[in-house]
Amino acid sequence: MKLLVINPNISDDVTALIESEALRSASPGTELVVRTAGHGVEYIETRFESLIAAGAVAEVIAEYTAETSDGGVAGRIDGVVVAAFGDPGMPALKELTDVPVIGITEAALCAAALQGHRFSIIAISDRIRPWYLDCVERFGLGGRLASIRSINESLNGIGSVQQDFKETLLALSRQAVVGLQSGPHRAGAFAPPPSKARKGLSENLDAALAAAQTAHTASTSAASTN
Repeated sequence: MKLLVINPNISDDVTALIESEALRSASPGTELVVRTAGHGVEYIETRFESLIAAGAVAEVIAEYTAETSDGGVAGRIDGVVVAAFGDPGMPALKELTDVPVIGITEAALCAAALQGHRFSIIAISDRIRPWYLDCVERFGLGGRLASIRSINESLNGIGSVQQDFKETLLALSRQAVVGLQSGPHRAGAFAPPPSKARKGLSENLDAALAAAQTAHTASTSAASTN
């Protein structure tokens, strides 16, 4: 499989980070072609900047899906990953080619929705939040968004945000987890049902339910004694 991974902003240092993560996550045998947008802005914070980025991403996709003189396809890619949160140009970019085009926001939101009832987003700026909210709502997940928390300081560079704002990002993440009030996957809204009389369950189902309830009681007791 050959995947085209596109950074929709013009920052090469961000592309290097994207490539590193993509290589770490790719399945054996997957070939990655990682490209940076040919025009646009250093990093994308607004709907208008997203519009500019969408055009740049379309140009890269077109380059790799164009027909050759012999009727073949120039890049022969099997899929496209738009690697910027907010999914600039999506879902319109899906209309450009017959291979799958996936945005990392779509993938992240779907993964988060599988882990629990609600989720939060940590963002790089206050200005970016309206665009992110639009994106979440477009996927029909607005009701499951607990919060969008963001850095409200000027960035030294988009490629060094994790290093420059490590403590801020950790603090925002802790606030998001507390604000979410769901706890681990087996707590809160997803805790096992309370123990009570029951009948008619299969042996396996009854045993599984009892084990879940026992584990939950033990973890709750341990937490209360700490």
